[in-house]
Amino acid sequence: MFKKTVFLSLLASLWLLTACEKQEGFGGNASIRGNVYTRDYNTTFTLLLGEFPAVDEYVYLVFDDDISYADRIRTNPAGEFEFQYLYPGKYSVYAYSNDSTFVSPTKIAVTKEIEITENKQIVDVGQITILK
Repeated sequence: MFKKTVFLSLLASLWLLTACEKQEGFGGNASIRGNVYTRDYNTTFTLLLGEFPAVDEYVYLVFDDDISYADRIRTNPAGEFEFQYLYPGKYSVYAYSNDSTFVSPTKIAVTKEIEITENKQIVDVGQITILK
């Protein structure tokens, strides 16, 4: 009977350890931040009309290999964004841009890949440049 109790206790402990392992997602205390910058061109992309922070642009967050985004936020007046309360793991962030090669008839995603490796980490993806 004692061996059975010890075995069940070890089995329960092992289950709890694996059940508590967190994957990427919400609920943690790490953050991803960056900024979006706009390069404004004429319709043929031959003349640069201006460069400025991308105000009120959507930025999307994807967990690891998911096929759809988990969250989206808009940039502030300085073009900055931040996704908070994340667990360590692999993420992608992206914003949509016009395609200067005219290969895509719609907008294209400008993507940055990120890995959060520890709790309370703030990962700065730097600048995402989009074309208008």
